[in-house]
Amino acid sequence: MQYHFISGLPRSGSTLLAGILRQNPSFHAAMSSPVAALMNGALEQTGAGGEYHTFFDEAKRKRICHALFNAYYEDKNDVSVVFDTNRIWSARLHQLTELFNDSRLICCVRNPAWVMDSFERVYRQNPFDYSRMYNAQTRMTVYSRCETMISAGGVVGSAWTALKEAYYGDFSDRLLVLDYDLLVQRPQRAISLLYRFLGLEEIEHDFDNVEYEETEFDAKLGAKGLHTVKRKVKFTPRRTVLPPDLFSKYSEMSFWEDHKGTQASIIAPSSANDGTTADKSVVAT
Repeated sequence: MQYHFISGLPRSGSTLLAGILRQNPSFHAAMSSPVAALMNGALEQTGAGGEYHTFFDEAKRKRICHALFNAYYEDKNDVSVVFDTNRIWSARLHQLTELFNDSRLICCVRNPAWVMDSFERVYRQNPFDYSRMYNAQTRMTVYSRCETMISAGGVVGSAWTALKEAYYGDFSDRLLVLDYDLLVQRPQRAISLLYRFLGLEEIEHDFDNVEYEETEFDAKLGAKGLHTVKRKVKFTPRRTVLPPDLFSKYSEMSFWEDHKGTQASIIAPSSANDGTTADKSVVAT
C-alpha cells in the first residue's frame, strides 16, 4: 500500500479533493483521520519526555509509527493508495519522509480572507447551535471569532504556520500546493496535474456527481455543513460577509504566491492583466 497525504488550510478544498479522489476505486481518501494524533501520542510516550524512554531507540519508535498506519488502514486492503488527511502533516514532513520515502504531501490553499469568510458563514448558518470551535468570550463578534481562528493555536493560524514550515522547509520538493480557485473552476485540469505530480495513472472523474459528507462529526462539533461537499464542482461568486478591514488584512497572508525560496510544485490559476482568471494553470518548481 502506498501512502500520500493531504494537508494545508481548512475550508480550502481538502474535503472536496477527498470526495473526488475516492471516485477512483484504487484510492482511499476522507476527512482528517486520527493517525497523526496517534503518532504524536506514541512519540510523546516513547521520547525523551516519556517515563519509558530508555526502552525505545529511534528504530523502534519508527517501527511503532509505521505500524500505526498499517493497523489503522488494515481494512482498506482493497485499495493500493491511501490519502491520509490532517492539518499537522505540513509540520511533520520530515517524519513522513523517513516513514514513507515515496510519499507526497498535497496542501490545499485558498486566500485566507475567504477561509475566514467560509468559517463565518458556517457559524451564521447555525444561529442557535453554538459551535465548540468558540467559547463564550471568543464567539462574541466576527472580530473575536476571526482572531480566535487566526491565532497561533487556532484552527487557521496553526495550519497556516505549519504550511509555511513545509513550503520553505528542506523537503519542499515533496509538496504540491493546490489552489482552491483552480480546483473549483477547472477541476479536470487540476486533478490531471495532481495525478502527474504523484506519478499515478489517471482515470476519468465525474465532477458533476461528487459525494462526500460527515454529518455526524459536524453535528457533534456544532457546525453542521462543515464537511458536506456539493455534488457539482463549480465556482460560485459571492460577496464576503467579513467587514472590509478584516478581509483586506487576511488577503495579505497568501505567502505561497511568492515562489522564491521553495521547491514546492504549485497548481494555481494565473491572473490576466484585467484581474480576471486566465484559462490556464501553473505548475512551478
